[in-house]
Order: sequence, then C-alpha cells, then structure tokens
Amino acid sequence: MQSTLRNNINSTLADVLMINDRGIMISVQGQDYFLSYNRVPWMRDATINEVLDVRMSGNNAIEWPKLQVDLEVESLRHPERYPLLIKRNELDYVANV
Repeated sequence: MQSTLRNNINSTLADVLMINDRGIMISVQGQDYFLSYNRVPWMRDATINEVLDVRMSGNNAIEWPKLQVDLEVESLRHPERYPLLIKRNELDYVANV
C-alpha cells in the first residue's frame, strides 16, 4: 500500500495542464510553466498521448519517455540561462537564438 501511495505522489509531481497550438502548459513540483513550441520545437508534432506521458526523472528533471525528451527543472525556472541548441549530428551543434 505504501508503494502505491508513493507512485501516485511521484506521478503527480509532473503533469500536463494544457496543450494548444502555441505550446504546452505543465505543472512541475507545484509550479506551472508554459513551454512554447518556439522553445521546444520537437514537441510540436508529438501526439497528445506522447505529451501527456510526462514524469519526473529524479529530483531535477522531467522526461517524456515516448519522445525521448528530458528537460532540467532549472531550465524551466530560468530559460534565459539555457540557450537552445539544435543537434544536427554528433559533431555539429548550432545555437538557435
């Protein structure tokens, strides 16, 4: 019974609140954040089921396992500290400002 309660608590630490044509509103550890598709373009074409499947990954990150996407909670709190990087291949990183 204790593990069921623990799983329920952990699963509610990261939830999708809204999805629209501009982005995704999520709640993480009691704080709400809007993820614009300009900031997370790889989420734009995701299915609703893929986006809704979000969970904590440790204490400092969230993950969408079906999309293979991980975000640090700190990047949600302070996006200005985390410039966008687009990885085209293993040797090529392009900053998107």
